[in-house]
Amino acid sequence: MKFGFFTDTYFPQVSGVATSIKTLKEELEQKGHEVYIFTTTDPNAKEFEEDVIRMPSVPFVSFKDRRIVVRGMWYAYLIAKELELDLIHTHTEFGAGLLGKMVGKKLKIPVIHTYHTMYEDYLHYIAKGKVVRPTHVKYFSRFFANHTTGVVCLSERVIDKLKEYGVTSPMRIIPTGIDIKKFERPDITVEMKKALRDQLGLDDDSIMLLSLSRISYEKNIQAIIRGLPTIFEKFPNASLVIVGDGPYVDKLRCLGEELGISDKIQFIGEVPNDQVAIYYKAADYFVSASTSETQGLTYTEAMASGVPCVVEGNAYLNNLFDHESLGRTFKTDADFASTFIDYVDSGIKPDEAILKEKLYEISATHFGNVMLEFYEDMIRYYDQLIIEKEAADSIERIKVKFTSLRK
Repeated sequence: MKFGFFTDTYFPQVSGVATSIKTLKEELEQKGHEVYIFTTTDPNAKEFEEDVIRMPSVPFVSFKDRRIVVRGMWYAYLIAKELELDLIHTHTEFGAGLLGKMVGKKLKIPVIHTYHTMYEDYLHYIAKGKVVRPTHVKYFSRFFANHTTGVVCLSERVIDKLKEYGVTSPMRIIPTGIDIKKFERPDITVEMKKALRDQLGLDDDSIMLLSLSRISYEKNIQAIIRGLPTIFEKFPNASLVIVGDGPYVDKLRCLGEELGISDKIQFIGEVPNDQVAIYYKAADYFVSASTSETQGLTYTEAMASGVPCVVEGNAYLNNLFDHESLGRTFKTDADFASTFIDYVDSGIKPDEAILKEKLYEISATHFGNVMLEFYEDMIRYYDQLIIEKEAADSIERIKVKFTSLRK
């Protein structure tokens, strides 16, 4: 089959959405299908990219590192028509997503949508939350989702929120899978991990806490930092290593200074993709207090790397870390320090059988399989809707004709 992915963000832009799309594209192609990406232009993109159709775009308001389509929609429609796509999968509710819906309607094919972002968590970026309100998000999300054939939800939290909004389109929970091999990395030796820890000034007895994400307010790294003084009292040999970049770096630095622990926090910035796994492998624990994630790929990346996690829980994460050998969740920001200390003191050992079972569950292979099943289900569902609509239209025409004859 041929699938068209419509998205406002794709590589070389680095994001969880771009990674998810690329992962799914590769999995579907390995199964013999064709996938075409319809996305925005990017000043850092290659001049020619196979299977990628780029449309003129501009930086998105308040998110200058993200872009939105402004022109080239007719061009994209003509290409989609020529390709004879079987299904469209949108990954944004804005420019390219709206285009995908229009193209799907013109081509009379099903349109599937993945609801990647919980927008209520990001309203403070737009005029400090004074212009766009949660009610606006509710109505827009409901309108967009209810005009698609089906919706992919990354977690229970997403499906609950969309039901609360009034979404009635078929929905299915399909978490994004990851390429396990990129994080298992048997090529990363003990010497390589030691070299990185030496570079960070950490010896074998040091406890390395790792935070890896975009550094923004909603990632809630500030809650981790506020819990560190209590952790350092218990484990004076502990340190926090923060990998990533974003608009909240300076405020986190200031918070560390206010708490008098800045010497125990290291800001690494962004690292190349092929080096991310080394940081996971070198860490003793992965930590996060983010409450904005629809899923959060860093959690599964950490798990695949074999590093135990201590993270703020939700329905998805509580199920993901359902065995203590994998990690432990905590309920509120205030619970982080005590949960971390208890977990370290518990001395829980890795369980290879539990990890192996969980790795398939979070793998790209499983992700591709369940997504393809959803596509096939939605194609059949769409075909049935067309049959029902044509039958209803036929009955209506007969009624009109019968009425006119009686007159």
